[in-house]
Amino acid sequence: MSLEVAVAVPFKQRAKERLGEGEFVVALSLDRGWFSPDQAKRLVDVAVGRGLVAEEDGDLIARFDPDDVIVPEGFTPDEDVLREQSTFETALDAIVAAGVEKQAAVAGINERQRALAITIEAAAVLYAKEHGAAIDHLAADVRESLAADGHAADEPAEADR
Repeated sequence: MSLEVAVAVPFKQRAKERLGEGEFVVALSLDRGWFSPDQAKRLVDVAVGRGLVAEEDGDLIARFDPDDVIVPEGFTPDEDVLREQSTFETALDAIVAAGVEKQAAVAGINERQRALAITIEAAAVLYAKEHGAAIDHLAADVRESLAADGHAADEPAEADR
């Protein structure tokens, strides 16, 4: 995964699992030249949203072992890593990574959404949990969304997602 590799590099480069946000941004923008400082800050937001890092007292803490990530020779991240995925997309990716075919996952998510009259995000997280996918970092977001939306169901997912 390009995002995980891009996030791991500053931690590996400094041989730390905790970096100041400024240090992280400098590593990606000035040291590597991969992103502008603004883009590197955006990457921080995406990484936090995906559960790869946590923010604590102005520092970024890796929520994975950066040493376990292999950085291919000549690696340069795609700019699409800066695009934040929706909760649904993140859950679907985790489900597929857990070994469920994408089309079957979307069908199962849609069925749970209809049967339980919940949002597509809540249905995706429920389905992911049922299939052992790593989505714990999404649960709080979905709970907040359900509380704010009053448990209204969204449109069913498209089969080609």
